[in-house]
Amino acid sequence: MAYSFNWQKEAEVQWDNRAAFWNERSTNMWDNGSRKDIVPFIKKHLNEGSTIIDIGCGDGYGSYKLHKLGYNVVGMDLSTEMIARAKQRLNKEEIKFMQGDAGELSFNANSCEGIMAINVLEWTEFPEKAVREFHRVLKKDGLLCVGILGPTAGPRTNSYPRLQGEKAICNTMMPWEFQKLASENNLQYVDGFGVFKEEVKEHHYKDLTLELKQALTFLWVFMLRKVGE
Repeated sequence: MAYSFNWQKEAEVQWDNRAAFWNERSTNMWDNGSRKDIVPFIKKHLNEGSTIIDIGCGDGYGSYKLHKLGYNVVGMDLSTEMIARAKQRLNKEEIKFMQGDAGELSFNANSCEGIMAINVLEWTEFPEKAVREFHRVLKKDGLLCVGILGPTAGPRTNSYPRLQGEKAICNTMMPWEFQKLASENNLQYVDGFGVFKEEVKEHHYKDLTLELKQALTFLWVFMLRKVGE
């Protein structure tokens, strides 16, 4: 009998299995590592008191940092184990955590001012479906902060099995591909920044075009505004 591959179910199982590993590292990642500039970046663009949905929230530490800055935060993740850890870790905070799929959001249209989705779309089977859901849920002129793995990111090796005809839950979308996808779905580029490995210094990329800067990144973080309906 042939093996039937269900991307969403496989992704949920794999992220459940990675929950303990993620939980051990998330605090340092958000406070000192590759994600340390994301929350200040959001603060720069989105007013305090705004409602933000943190899609792919993991164990909830990024949601917690937004909450502490005065945002009304809802955390969502495909992994039930991640959500359980978020609730256990942050049970005294006024943050709602829920299990859900980025491609089928259980939020009303035009219901939030902001969405944060860091390294989420690379792990979805149909990224455009999720992007359209983000657009639907955002209010007019709402802001979407998305982090996309750059070409130098180690986690991209999770998509390697596809070259051998195997199934994988990591797609190969690059930052410039996401930027085109966002533009085609009425999300306007507002701002962005790159996260680079230690070997890449500012003089290596400061005079490059946006696309070439992105080519050197571990992670590119986008700020996009909802335009149109």
